[in-house]
Amino acid sequence: MKNKITELFNIQYPIIQAGMIWNSGWRLASAVSNAGGLGLLGAGSMYPEVLREHIQKCQKATDKPFGVNVPMLYPNLEEIIKIIIEEGVKIVFTSAGNPRTYTSRLKEAGITVVHVVSSVKFALKAQEAGVDAVVAEGFEAGGHNGREETTTFTLIPMVKEQINVPLIAAGGIANGIGMLAAMVLGAHGVQVGSRFVASEESSSHIAFKKMVVEAKEGDTLLTLKELAPVRMLKNKFFEDVMKLYESNPTKEELKELLGRARAKRGMFEGDLVEGELEIGQIAGLIQDIKPAALIVEEMVEEFEKAKKKVSEL
Repeated sequence: MKNKITELFNIQYPIIQAGMIWNSGWRLASAVSNAGGLGLLGAGSMYPEVLREHIQKCQKATDKPFGVNVPMLYPNLEEIIKIIIEEGVKIVFTSAGNPRTYTSRLKEAGITVVHVVSSVKFALKAQEAGVDAVVAEGFEAGGHNGREETTTFTLIPMVKEQINVPLIAAGGIANGIGMLAAMVLGAHGVQVGSRFVASEESSSHIAFKKMVVEAKEGDTLLTLKELAPVRMLKNKFFEDVMKLYESNPTKEELKELLGRARAKRGMFEGDLVEGELEIGQIAGLIQDIKPAALIVEEMVEEFEKAKKKVSEL
């Protein structure tokens, strides 16, 4: 399966595992890369030296390409960028910030740079900044999301019409059928998050994985737009947020409720009551926990079957 994305990353399939906080450690990233996709380490939930450790372990676990996702709303960015360069990482996905901040520096170090956006406006800014590809992430996605509420089905063709660099679709994609749909709309590849949360190699807590598998349509909602929009499963913490909104809270009051390490508490430590449980709408379609390699294999098989079926229409 060759196209602009497989050639850009030197991978077998145009399937990128999202660098999700508290889920994307070296075990998951190396497993996806070994299966022919592109695994990403999620730097957003790692202290700099922890990230270095995961990079080194990933390098030992796979001889295939892998990358690091760097959300620019987290601290220690300078140190993280320095470690990425020192350790010889070849691919970096940046998100939640200005792509101009580090793109030139990373590219000077011989690194392929991709930026995640949620709108045509920011896709153009990323292209102007010199990125090698863009991830356009729709409103369906889990975790931190765009304020525009543009869905993947709408966003991909609009971005495709405006940019010249390779395009990766994200948000609401968990199987081969979704992958085909995204590529028909103009994407050259897909970034998959929620489906890989429910993998054996994901570093998140088993209680969180099981809750993802049990989730149904309508069990997630995007909130906290005043801080950083985030889609999560409905639980007690979510209900506390909704209750606070009834009093028209200030940003400070929202921050106070959110507190520190709320996402770690939920996804990594397994507190399904008070934790922040980030996941996409597609969780309603995820029904089991399985090895990452099998997820990639099934996505490719479904993609090929769907492609043949569509050709018969």
